[in-house]
Amino acid sequence: MTRKPRADAAHNRRHIVTVARDAFAADGVDLTMREIARRAGLGPATVHRHFPSRTDLVSAVLTEHVARCRADMRAALDDPDPWRALRTTIRHFAERQLRDRGLNEVLFGPRAAPATAFADDRRAQADALAQLVRRARRSGAVRADVSVEDVRVGLAALSSFRSLPPERALTSMRRLEHLLLAGLSPQPKV
Repeated sequence: MTRKPRADAAHNRRHIVTVARDAFAADGVDLTMREIARRAGLGPATVHRHFPSRTDLVSAVLTEHVARCRADMRAALDDPDPWRALRTTIRHFAERQLRDRGLNEVLFGPRAAPATAFADDRRAQADALAQLVRRARRSGAVRADVSVEDVRVGLAALSSFRSLPPERALTSMRRLEHLLLAGLSPQPKV
């Protein structure tokens, strides 16, 4: 027989994940459980009761992060306007590169080992991006010679700004995002 978690326990778990998500996004996933507990205003034992290891907590945060990315891509695929769908996807990607630096390092960086559980999601996102690009090309929303690889190169360039100081990264990211969108468009409409 399984018990339903108490309301305060469920609240604490959500709170820990929210605090950890913000902390990991800003400062990386190397933060200690004790530091997460301090930021959450809880005792370390409470955090460990919900997440026995840091890996468990990182996995919970990544699961939530990937679910948000999946929902954004579903919304883009459902958008009847191919240009808006692709533009919004590129802009969301750029925003996440800045806002979720630490999480993206885990998912895409050289230390991506914890992210192996999300390999299927990464493939699905890549397939969905290809679908968005093909649809935009068919509708004339992007230049006829634009390939999925062109868009991926642009996204890789956008992600390179993660390593800059935040204030410089934002300005550079916005400029490159604008150039990428202008370069994809058969006529300027960014």
